[in-house]
Amino acid sequence: MYKKTKLSNGLRIVSKRNSGVQSASLGIWIKIGGRYETADQKGISHFLEHLLFKGSAKYSCRAIKELIEGVGGSLNGFTSEELTCYLVKIPKRYLASSLDILSDIVAYPCLKQADIDKERTVILEELKMYRDLPQSYVYELLDELLWPKQALGAPIIGTVDSVTKINRQSLKNYQSRHYTAPNIVISAAGLVDHDLLVKNASSIFSLQKEAKFNEFTPVRENQDRPQLKIFHKETEQTHMALGFHALKRDHPLRHAQSILHIILGANMSSRLFNEVREKRGLAYEIGSALKRFTDTGAFLVHAGIDNSKVEDALSLIFRELGKTKKALLPIDEFRRAKEFYLGQLALALEDTMEYMLWMGESVACLDKVYTLQQVIKEVNKVSLEDIRQVAAGLFNNKAINLALIGPLGKLEGSIYEKLNLG
Repeated sequence: MYKKTKLSNGLRIVSKRNSGVQSASLGIWIKIGGRYETADQKGISHFLEHLLFKGSAKYSCRAIKELIEGVGGSLNGFTSEELTCYLVKIPKRYLASSLDILSDIVAYPCLKQADIDKERTVILEELKMYRDLPQSYVYELLDELLWPKQALGAPIIGTVDSVTKINRQSLKNYQSRHYTAPNIVISAAGLVDHDLLVKNASSIFSLQKEAKFNEFTPVRENQDRPQLKIFHKETEQTHMALGFHALKRDHPLRHAQSILHIILGANMSSRLFNEVREKRGLAYEIGSALKRFTDTGAFLVHAGIDNSKVEDALSLIFRELGKTKKALLPIDEFRRAKEFYLGQLALALEDTMEYMLWMGESVACLDKVYTLQQVIKEVNKVSLEDIRQVAAGLFNNKAINLALIGPLGKLEGSIYEKLNLG
């Protein structure tokens, strides 16, 4: 079982002790990300995440890396639509010092002008790299279709214009306004002493005062027709990203949606992999994915398709999606998908890093953690009709969003006519 403590200033600490390991994984989560940003500051959450590793009040950039990596640990960070996380995995005896390092970069970053100037160049090159990778850029095009002119539909990394305009004062203001105690979660898993973790965190963050929760603008989703966006480029294959608005993070049917994802495209036993790749050879890479947010979600299908077989592949994909809303799954396929879902989760939670990520994200977004036993119980209650109900809610012709990158010439009209799930 995990343990959870809330300090008087609102900062939350969650941990899970595993006595069978010698490592500990630690993360400091801030409830801030791409969808909290205004248009003129787009990319600032990601920019700030990069800069925090450049030095803090107590630690230089070199010291931050050497104190973690020099004892066999690993150090990283990431920014998503709703969260920013700074994380380490280290031998257990270095947990306290790692907490001090991560806490110092979160609370007291230097944000030197020279570092800002250098990192801006790095981020602009990163942005160009993603634009040059059609398998990445196609998702940016899809997000623009799913959530047009909204923060959730804009790239987390920002744009050339927005990243260029971000300055030191805006970064300092953003950090002080949003990196506040109620928006911070400390998550740890492995050979962890919860009481000691709480004591150390309380001492480090004692100067953090209670503040307001960060808030974002809820999404607007009123799609009434299928949408298609084609980016013409001379690529060796056509890159496809298909998306439907889906269930929010804690929706009662979230497990049914996950099982539907497994049925359609999560592994090599999935319907899309078998029908599109194995039987007909229309694509090399094909699968499905889920995005989960506080107030919405997305069900995605991605593929790399033979340029001459795009229309055939799309027709087959739509047909397979349409089948799931019309008929109940065969019972053996349903059972295999459930077992895969629970088996993958159980295997992941054997790793201290995965458990830390599981707890931290859940507490930051939902203020609770589901145990593996609770998830097993909930998944076992999912019925065949639940799967069909989710599919029927997601997959309809007016809800189709399709982004394509490739040498498609004058096919836009004929492709649009094929946006039909039957």
